Amino acid sequence: MKTIVTMTVNPSIDKSTGVAHVTAEQKLYCKPPRFDPGGGGVNVARAIQKLGGESLLLYPMGGLTGKMLQTLLDQEGLNHRHFPIEGLIRESLVVLEESTGLQYRFGMPGPEFQEQEWEQFLTALSAMDPVPEYLVASGSLPPGVPADFYARVARIGKNRGAKVIIDVAGEALKKALEEGVYLIKPNIREFGELVGQKISEESQIKAAAQQLVKNGQCELLVISLGAAGALMVSEGVAERIIPPTVPIVSKVGAGDSMVAGITLSLARGRSPRESVFFGVAAGAAAVMTPGTELCRREDAERLFDSMISGGAV
Repeated sequence: MKTIVTMTVNPSIDKSTGVAHVTAEQKLYCKPPRFDPGGGGVNVARAIQKLGGESLLLYPMGGLTGKMLQTLLDQEGLNHRHFPIEGLIRESLVVLEESTGLQYRFGMPGPEFQEQEWEQFLTALSAMDPVPEYLVASGSLPPGVPADFYARVARIGKNRGAKVIIDVAGEALKKALEEGVYLIKPNIREFGELVGQKISEESQIKAAAQQLVKNGQCELLVISLGAAGALMVSEGVAERIIPPTVPIVSKVGAGDSMVAGITLSLARGRSPRESVFFGVAAGAAAVMTPGTELCRREDAERLFDSMISGGAV
């Protein structure tokens, strides 16, 4: 299997719990919390491992929460390398209101980075040996990290021969595409912001996505359509992939699981089309698990097999 490196500059400690009712101005007594390592690239690495693969995770570590993050990663047996920062690694909170089944998510912005702190990542990527075949940069940018950070990551990765996969939104995604990447995975809202249009019809989405490919900004787009599945677009190809029907327990981590499934499948030598199908299966598997648990291998493989037996692949 080809090597995979994942990275995030804004990891988190993800705390999930449940409460009978969410009510303002009252003390709420929650269920015992669950703690998981989180943040885009962290979750991609975790999901890759849950799907039976391996990767190297690059992330910052600072303060007591940073040490806790390192401990959680060690407990999961992940291959990881941290870079020291002065600030505290952020926390996030997911609360399930048990009476309604509604899920409330609270995300924090992350610590303020100094220039030398985020530059550590670029220096490490430039010197990495062996060079990874796939480099996944995922997650929001914390304060102090420039908007063109992922563009710099893409430039280094491409110059060293890696296929760069970017999963971020907003200005950071626009700048990364100016550099050019292998794959992006925006949702429909993020894609509309990217192209500067309010688009809802599938034909409009396909046309705008194919223009990005034509311009050389990326080779493959996987646009998440929520319950409607995903739209895969590459040169001369535009196909909507219908997800399998599954019970929804928690939507946390579905996108990261999709990226993990696509990347791992590509690294195993499957075609881009098969890999996107496996990514959709992994994303569907993730919504079947509670809190921030991500996907389970047996679910992802079973769902993928059902998609194949149905003649989809």
